[in-house]
Amino acid sequence: MHHVLKRRGIFGCFPVTSFTLTSFTKPTIFISIVNRRRRHLSTMASRTYNDAIDTLNTLQTPFAVIEARRKAGIRPDANSVQEMKGYLARIGYSTSSDLEKLNIVHVAGTKGKGSTCAFVDCILSKWHQTKGVPKKVGLFTSPHLIAVRERIRIDSRPISEEMFAKYFFEVWDRLEGNSTVATDLVEPGTKPIYARYLTLMSYHVYLSEGVDVAIYETGIGGEYDATNVVERPVTSGISTLGIDHVYVLGDTVDKIAWHKAGILKKGSPGFTIDQVGSAAEVLKKRAEEKGVDLKVLGIDERLKGVKVRPDANFQKKNATLAIALAETALNKLDPNFKRDEKALPKEFVDGIEQVVWRGRCEVKEEDNIIWHVDGAHTVDSLKMAARWFVEETKTEGKGPKVLIFNQQGRSEAVDFLDGLCNTVKNADPAGQGFQHVIFCTNVTYATTGYKRDFVNHQYNPADIEKMTQQRIFAERWASLDPSAKILVISSIEEAINTARGLANCEGKDGSKVQALITGSLHLVGGALGILEKADAL
Repeated sequence: MHHVLKRRGIFGCFPVTSFTLTSFTKPTIFISIVNRRRRHLSTMASRTYNDAIDTLNTLQTPFAVIEARRKAGIRPDANSVQEMKGYLARIGYSTSSDLEKLNIVHVAGTKGKGSTCAFVDCILSKWHQTKGVPKKVGLFTSPHLIAVRERIRIDSRPISEEMFAKYFFEVWDRLEGNSTVATDLVEPGTKPIYARYLTLMSYHVYLSEGVDVAIYETGIGGEYDATNVVERPVTSGISTLGIDHVYVLGDTVDKIAWHKAGILKKGSPGFTIDQVGSAAEVLKKRAEEKGVDLKVLGIDERLKGVKVRPDANFQKKNATLAIALAETALNKLDPNFKRDEKALPKEFVDGIEQVVWRGRCEVKEEDNIIWHVDGAHTVDSLKMAARWFVEETKTEGKGPKVLIFNQQGRSEAVDFLDGLCNTVKNADPAGQGFQHVIFCTNVTYATTGYKRDFVNHQYNPADIEKMTQQRIFAERWASLDPSAKILVISSIEEAINTARGLANCEGKDGSKVQALITGSLHLVGGALGILEKADAL
């Protein structure tokens, strides 16, 4: 594969200077136009997948509204769950009798909750293949990497575009037709916002398609999360806790633990792994208040000899939690299931070893460059991503190291960079960190802007156009490593092409450029879409 970099009329190799800028124009969004488009799209004759995504995007909360709420101190509260119950009633479902049919496995946490869900999904799918139980496995996660439909999976595959469009508009029509139902819980004529709509839609999909076990990853927190409408999950699990989404959840691990523990329900077994002391105490207290026997798990000894990828304790903890959740689900679903205290069943081993969870610890190779792709959105997860990158590159030659990073709309993300920078520098015998550092926005393409599934109205468009956050990142990195050549670039596509251009320039001696793409999953998803030319993962 040969990639030629075209930039400012220069082809091939070019001198890299600090803070070289490119630009793009993002159209201004007028709420009145959005509302008219929403009405048009929801009634048009051809209800395609693209129509569904365009309509879904009108349910995003605009940045101006988010900022006004932030300044007013408005945060999600118990009303959020009550509204979800109202919307469920409007599309014809009950939180008890209907959702209970799904045998929900509910997972919260700061780090590893997505991986844990993927492990559970793969284990149960392997069990189905050999035992015929469960009949169908649902997996609901967020965010998506390339296509919105990735959030709603059946038997480990994203639902098709046709299925997504069908059920999207069925939910839309039911909400329109029953706009005055459950007015004690939700405003007449309203619809849930973007993430809540997808949660609502997932229940409709799974109940309509005969799914008999569904794994649900919380979005943000737990107590007030849209997924917490379920009253009797089969089991609940809490992965590693840390600092994230501080405005919504609080600025200490204790406060965050309180929210995450909201998914624990009386009568449903609860599991977690070792947590930092204060968080562990909060989880224990909340479990006692709820009448839940919360089991704290050490790394499962039956994982010895199992190829967990990456081979690190954090992933073994995720696998341990997944094993406990899968065993609990099978205790209910399969009358012939019996837990083996000494060894994991083959289906569990296969599920752990063969799991595919895209955008996490992935390696992709081109002619002169090796891409390392790992979504990481907290201080701790970025340090782990850096350590993984260091281990991977030990055996891949001594080519230049390139970083592509973004974390949009989170001012605290600038403080994430220290650990990322220092971990790589300290691991090098000569103290050499990333030679080239690229900060880009989450805009997908240089000329056409966002892919439809990536449109996001929740960030300040002016900040994106001016690359405000990326400049802040660049300034911090320059202070951490003055020797690094830093670029600020306006799109993911240009960032990737820049790295490829560097590989063509600097990889002529046979060594390959080692590139790490990390930070926001929106960045990681956009990058994978470009690297693979894929429509969904």
